[in-house]
Amino acid sequence: MGLDILFIIKAIIMGIVEGLTEFIPVSSTGHLILMGSIINFTGDFPNMFEVVIQLGAILAVVVLYWQKIRDSVVDFFNYIFTRGKKGEVGFRFGINVIVGSIPMMILGLIFYKKIKSVLFGPEPVVIAFLVGGILLIIIENKFRKNKHAVRDIDKITPIESFKIGCFQCLAMWPGMSRSASTIMGGWVSGLSTTVAAEYSFFLAIPAMLGSSGMDLIKFNYSEMNMTNAIALIVGFIVSFIVALIVMRRFIDYLKNKPMRVFAVYRIGAGIIFGILMFFGFLKF
Repeated sequence: MGLDILFIIKAIIMGIVEGLTEFIPVSSTGHLILMGSIINFTGDFPNMFEVVIQLGAILAVVVLYWQKIRDSVVDFFNYIFTRGKKGEVGFRFGINVIVGSIPMMILGLIFYKKIKSVLFGPEPVVIAFLVGGILLIIIENKFRKNKHAVRDIDKITPIESFKIGCFQCLAMWPGMSRSASTIMGGWVSGLSTTVAAEYSFFLAIPAMLGSSGMDLIKFNYSEMNMTNAIALIVGFIVSFIVALIVMRRFIDYLKNKPMRVFAVYRIGAGIIFGILMFFGFLKF
């Protein structure tokens, strides 16, 4: 069987969408569901494909923050094996990431099947776009201008991490956005915008590895062929490169500008998709 070039092109489109949306507060999962429906990229393999390209985006976090990740891991084990004589900063940061990951891990294990069957569709995504956009505006207006906000990621406390982790659970509803949820949690917990955004990158690693692992285990690999294999490789690479570029620019953007533009985009997209679906112009 020859290569399906159109299928590869669709994989590239999906990789671009993933890279563009994973770390900004607009929901990558929501965009992948909608785009997959629009270009007819749906089914068991596309579902697994979306998981793999999310791992490409996670690799971008590892590359961009490799020094911090490496130092924290080294400090974590140094603190344990030297009985607290060195490595306290990295140990504390590692504990914060673990604590922040616990709420989603628990809810994910309990409600995984229910979430997949009920919320992974265009209609729930459109509603989540609207709800998430409105929440983003309300919470940013109330909490962003905190003069006493935490401006050092190593100064985050376990309690603040847990609060942010609870907010991250909102992202289990596709369309809410894991990035938006954790940044909102960061604002409520007293973090500056840039620290909240960077912390959301680190929380993404265990969250996405966990959810991806569950999906990859359940996939029927007998469906794999040459076209699918190439699509996976290309999609992974594209999402990695695009995510790496977007992450750098997103942090620079947040240093001086509000996130209201993303909220307006979400609300506008939700309204447009909702109208198109209601009148039958866009069928999924």
